[in-house]
Amino acid sequence: MNNNRNTAPERRRLYIVGGLCALGAGIGLAKYLTSQPQPPAGYPLPVDFGDLSPGKLRTVEWHGRTVWILRRSADDIAALAGYESELTDPASEDSLQPAACRNAHRSLRPELFVAIGQCTHQGCPPVLRSGTGNRSEFLCPCHTSKFDLAGRVFRMGPAPANLVIPEYRLEGDSRVIIGET
Repeated sequence: MNNNRNTAPERRRLYIVGGLCALGAGIGLAKYLTSQPQPPAGYPLPVDFGDLSPGKLRTVEWHGRTVWILRRSADDIAALAGYESELTDPASEDSLQPAACRNAHRSLRPELFVAIGQCTHQGCPPVLRSGTGNRSEFLCPCHTSKFDLAGRVFRMGPAPANLVIPEYRLEGDSRVIIGET
């Protein structure tokens, strides 16, 4: 029985030492992670899209986020009109986007759509799919939110807002610079 009394303080000491070691390791890791060089806030990402054919989507990573570059066809652009009553924010009045993209196609050029590829409900990645007739759309497979090819959200799903449009600028006819205006 005396052996049990002697092991309780030893166990307590082991727990304290173990806890202090874990705390030290956590502090060391935090210092390491915060000392690593980070890209500046406006760190731009140039992306060539000259080889992107109409109807095709290019996905890139920027600041740990998925960014889409979609070359819309003339039919895709025409299909953006005519169903505004089905959208939550058809005029994009409550959307996050550069001022220059506050238009019917939500882009600097009608045929080129640039957006953050994350659903505004819970951040899931929607997928591009062909819809009925000429109406293609982005569908979030997690909770079935739908977005048109201008990133405007349909009312039927849980997503509260249109897709986010990042700051970007065009350089020539075939390059976009994400993160710069």
